[in-house]
Amino acid sequence: MAEIVTRQFVPASQAAVKDSQLRQALRRAGTGFDGTRREAIAEVTPEVWEEWRQQARRIKEHTIGHLDYYLEMLERNVTAAGGRVHFAVDAEQANEIVSQIARANDVRTVTKSKSMVSEELGLNHVLEAQGVEVFETDLGEYIIQLADETPSHLVAPALHKTRGQVAQLFADQLGVPYSDDIEEMARIARVVLRQKFLDADMGISGANFLVAETGSLVIITNEGNGRLCTSAPRVHVGLAGMEKVIPSLQDLAVFLRLLPRSATGQRITSYMSMVTGPRRSEDEDGPEEFHLVIVDNGRSRLLADPALRESLYCIRCGACLNVCPVYQRVGGHAYGWVYPGPIGSIVTPGLVGVGQAKDLPNASTLCGACRDACPVQINIPRMLLHLRHNIAEGPESYRGTGADTDSLLARGFATVMSSPRLLDVGRKIGRRLLSPMAKGGVLGQTRLPLVSRWARSRDLPIPAPRSFSEIWRDELSGKGPGHPQD
Repeated sequence: MAEIVTRQFVPASQAAVKDSQLRQALRRAGTGFDGTRREAIAEVTPEVWEEWRQQARRIKEHTIGHLDYYLEMLERNVTAAGGRVHFAVDAEQANEIVSQIARANDVRTVTKSKSMVSEELGLNHVLEAQGVEVFETDLGEYIIQLADETPSHLVAPALHKTRGQVAQLFADQLGVPYSDDIEEMARIARVVLRQKFLDADMGISGANFLVAETGSLVIITNEGNGRLCTSAPRVHVGLAGMEKVIPSLQDLAVFLRLLPRSATGQRITSYMSMVTGPRRSEDEDGPEEFHLVIVDNGRSRLLADPALRESLYCIRCGACLNVCPVYQRVGGHAYGWVYPGPIGSIVTPGLVGVGQAKDLPNASTLCGACRDACPVQINIPRMLLHLRHNIAEGPESYRGTGADTDSLLARGFATVMSSPRLLDVGRKIGRRLLSPMAKGGVLGQTRLPLVSRWARSRDLPIPAPRSFSEIWRDELSGKGPGHPQD
């Protein structure tokens, strides 16, 4: 399984906020993706878009509610088409299944199309440990593989890197002359990877969707690498989370309208590949073997929780990342695992455990932009609040070392806010303490305990001279001094 460093979210996000280059890259990418998404939606009118979203949500809700039925149908039809289906309970079992397939076929070289599940499993390192060369062929994934990094975005894995950084990486790792011309860098990657496609014994791909009625694996890409990975090697292994299944080709049509527009603002992607079993006798190309590995790895926990089941509707478009004010400040690596952003703050605790990722549900302003952008109408803020509640009410290991202090402060705050007399006394005391340090009616930099951390990054208004109750009593109620009585 991929290394989990979600416990480091707070220091990692603090470091990311100070990285001006990262902020610039995030701002540029987020604005670009969201801008094109809005333009694509405007082309079909908001009414039509909302109708598509509702259709997609109904399909996902129905499928996840009957997941066992559709997984059995999928297995039956993949097998009928000549493929083999493997169900993996966790990352260890999934990695062992793929490793066994590689050993059985004497695999030496693997080419991979983009797969977030393979990142989740840490599959590359597992295969490399048994002597297999693994090459990412999506350009963004190839860049971060050369840099020995993890993806920072669901759709654009290398968006955190500048053109110059990529050019230097190519020069250092590939031994080519330095050039930051984008077309030249793409040409270099194409030349290097072309030979890998020809040499590969096995191709590994993810899956955007799994169609139960036909037993088909569907891949949507903007590069030709997906088709080469699935058709050129003699063995093709598809990796997918169990939530990727949908009932029919008719349902697929709905998602083919939504996913490209939500992810990149395109009407349709450059390539839509549908793989149904291995090569048949009449086919010109295709793999001799097709294996589909369906991965649980914690998804059953999300499925069993009615409050979090909705997270399995996600189609990994990345739209919620592009509008999230937190992600736009800290980027994907701060989240400490494979799935960043608002949806990652729900999925990650579900897959790796709340105790491992207790800070992620708090990495949100609850502004609701993610819910509005989601093409499947996932109510992300509601699930974040549910997780926050579970963390606050759960074991101390969930809440962290400051749990007792937080609980004490919360109880004290509730006591004061429920008593008008105590609230008035607290306001007067607070004003007397803070007024000498105020400049221009706000509290600036200060070392005052409990206030200094807040004041480092924002202004803290001092309490008003008069409370609303006093203003109401004396001026607005019509019964204070100077007002005639009825």
